[in-house]
Formats: sequence, structure tokens, C-alpha cells
Amino acid sequence: MRTLTLALLTTLALGAGSTAGAADLDYGVLRGPDYEPAAPIIDWNGVYVGGHGGYTSAALQQKNVFQDILALQFRARDIESQFSASNLLAIPSTRIEGTSYGAFAGFNYQFDEAVVGIEADYTRFNRTGVASNGIGRIMMTSGGIAETVNLFGESTTKIEDYGTIRARGGWSFGSFLPFVTGGVAIGRAIVTDQVLVQNYGYDARTYAANQALTAGAPAYVSRHDYLSFNPAYPGVQSSPNGALQTVPAAPVAISKGPTEKIVGGIALGAGMEYALTQNILLRAEYQYVLFNDFDGHKVNLNTVRGGAAVKF
Repeated sequence: MRTLTLALLTTLALGAGSTAGAADLDYGVLRGPDYEPAAPIIDWNGVYVGGHGGYTSAALQQKNVFQDILALQFRARDIESQFSASNLLAIPSTRIEGTSYGAFAGFNYQFDEAVVGIEADYTRFNRTGVASNGIGRIMMTSGGIAETVNLFGESTTKIEDYGTIRARGGWSFGSFLPFVTGGVAIGRAIVTDQVLVQNYGYDARTYAANQALTAGAPAYVSRHDYLSFNPAYPGVQSSPNGALQTVPAAPVAISKGPTEKIVGGIALGAGMEYALTQNILLRAEYQYVLFNDFDGHKVNLNTVRGGAAVKF
């Protein structure tokens, strides 16, 4: 019995010692987040090169695109000096949309969380917009001439491509870099402006005097730009059947272009970059470009695009 009791006490003592030793062991590697390695710090410094693709909406405006050629056409007519006929025709604005693509390259400099740099990009758009309008007026000049003016104009603007050079500034949040950007833009456009001009008239004062005659021969009714003219029925196609019809001359087409224009402007934008790795960058960006007026044409571009770049 004494031997059994001694063996039992010895076993309990050894078990207690083993439990105390186990309590001193470090199993911290199994404890989770306190022992995970820190996330790598992204270094935004360096040169990067990439490509982009997206969707562009372009607003096209045409203001007084026909004024100069119509003023030349009407320079010797009372309708210009008295009614400014060259300003009658206005072309409405229009919009073109489509995909765009290109490439970009830049350099970043980082201090603390702030990131600044400079970037240049090229965008291919290659879309054409067409706007047209027409107007007709009948005017009585101070000399008694009843003038009819019919105008129909069509303006075509094709945006080939453009590039920008912009400064950038952003604030890094680990792998994310929101940024704003602004600079200058230069683009290439091809414009064509064509107008159909029909202007004819007759001496309404003399015609009215002839209508009031009770005796004697009617006076000559002067006129211009008619294929045929019946002085008794000066209205277009107003003569009775079998009589000479009054028919005006066909419209004359006057055009400018196609002309290639290199135009400048401004570029503004904002976006977000994500560093997939230290050398692979992804981005989403909005860009606004406004070009200066060129021969009465104005263009602004709104682009939403995504891109990827390699940083060296």
C-alpha cells in the first residue's frame, strides 16, 4: 500500500511539472493579427508609361461660320447694308460621342504622402459631327426692290486627335492615389463649311405703278437672278397656264474647306490610381478639354477612361 501511494504521488508531481512547463512555451505564432507582417509601403516616385481607353463626348458649336463668305457675296447689295443678310443664317450646336484611346507617360515625385508630377498624353478620337440649318426671308429695300433670300448651310467638324501636357498633384493612401490635374491641350481638326445661296428680286415699286396704270405702256420692271420673269406676274410660278412663268435662278454653292486646323486649349481632370504592385499601376480618370475658337468653330471634350501603366 505504501508503495502504491508513493507511485501515485510521484505521477502527480511529474504531471504538474509538465503543465507548468507547457504554460511557459510561446505559441504566439498562432495568435493571429498581432503577428501578421506589415503591408508594403508603395513608392510612387519614378517614371511611368501606359495606355488608356474610354468614352468621349464632344460638344461642337458653330458661330458665324458663314458670315465672311456671305458678306463677300452680298457686298454690293442693299440687303447687306440695310438688313445685314450675311448674319441671317445660324448653325445649331451638335454633339458627337464614341470610344477613344491612346497612351500616356509621366514622372512622379513623392514627399511624405504628397505626390506631384507632370504627365503627357495622346488621345485618338476620329469622329465627325455635322450641323445644318436653313432660313428664307423676303425684304423690301429702301429703293423699292422686293428681295428674296434663301440660305441653307452645313458645317462639318472632324476631331482627329489631341494631346495634353499637365501637372498632377495627389495624396497617397497606401496603394491608392487620388489626384487632380491641369495643363494645356493641342488638337487636330478638319472643318468644312458650305452654304447654298439663292437671292433674287424685282422692282416692286415699278410693278405696283404698272398695276395702277389706266393708260399708256407699263414701265420696265428691273430684276436680277431669274431664269425667266413675267413682269405682270412676278410671283414665283404665279403666271396663268400657258404664260411665261417666273422662275428664279438655282441656288449657288459656296464652300470653305476642307481645312485642317491645329488648335490649342486647356485640359483639366481628376482621377484615382491604384498600385497593384510597386511597378504596376491602374487608374480611372475624367478629363475635360476646351479648345480655342477656330474660324467660328468651338469644341469641348468630356472623357471618362481607364488605364494601366508600368512604373520604372
